[in-house]
Amino acid sequence: MKWFWRILGALALVLLAAFFILRVPDTDPAEMQAKYGAAPSRMLAVGDGRQVHVRDEGPRDAPAIVLLHGSNADLHTWQAWTDALSADYRVVRFDQRGHGLTGPAADADYSIEAFAGDIDAVVDALGVERFVLAGNSMGGAIAMQYAIASPERLDGLVLVDASGAPIERNADGNIAFKLAAMPGVGSVMSQVLPRSLVERSLSQSVSNQKIVTGEAVDRYWELARYPGNRDATRARFSTPRSAFSAEQVAQTDVPTLVMWGEEDKLIPYEAAGWYMDHLPDATLAAYPGIGHLPMEEAPERSAADLQQWLARTLSSRDTPQDGTGV
Repeated sequence: MKWFWRILGALALVLLAAFFILRVPDTDPAEMQAKYGAAPSRMLAVGDGRQVHVRDEGPRDAPAIVLLHGSNADLHTWQAWTDALSADYRVVRFDQRGHGLTGPAADADYSIEAFAGDIDAVVDALGVERFVLAGNSMGGAIAMQYAIASPERLDGLVLVDASGAPIERNADGNIAFKLAAMPGVGSVMSQVLPRSLVERSLSQSVSNQKIVTGEAVDRYWELARYPGNRDATRARFSTPRSAFSAEQVAQTDVPTLVMWGEEDKLIPYEAAGWYMDHLPDATLAAYPGIGHLPMEEAPERSAADLQQWLARTLSSRDTPQDGTGV
């Protein structure tokens, strides 16, 4: 019996030593700010001493569109759309709590209501009263939650491969998400977090493998290790989430563009159909051969579809309901 405990103790020491040897340290905040927070970025004070990493581009008097990234992503995921839209629209994007250069939330609240509340904090600080709200994946669910709670502030809603539908997700579609959701395992893996795991996770999420570049993988990997973000990720994955009900979505009277990659291995295309079935004013843009990130995998086509929809939607908003045109 003594030998058993000695062997067990030795094994524990080996595992502990391996953990500290393999553990990947946090990135340096100053280095990350210099690399990913240069102009047009700014750290926006939104009250209670909080600072949010924001990019606010385009004419200040133009219609505004606010872009919400997905889980473990950051505002850079919207670069192609920003390039396409910023000549005609005010484009606001920001790193959400627990992500990117914004870092962890001081209150450690990663509920969907807290994420939605940050939208008000950001747009109020920027002086934006009404806007179109777009979100991808987790950001899509947050956008949907905001539309349910505050439809009066929205000129439109854009759901890009959004979570939140009561459709079973493919747990094998992203290995990093699968590991993060495992109690104990997620905590260990978040501290080890090899770059190869981040690369494989991104590769599994998309169909267009051309976007899985060294630069993109480095950005995901480095910002995931921004101080506090790994703890925030574990807290976020342990926060209970509920799917939207058909009744909630059906009562959301906001013009909506549902954009979906038909090859999405993380949130199946079936979820787009669910949103289309229950949203009262929805248009579908589907992308064959595209996965979870249409704004990156098919940037020109998805941006063009969005521009056409925005032109129609915002034009109808400004047209008197009696149809006189004056």
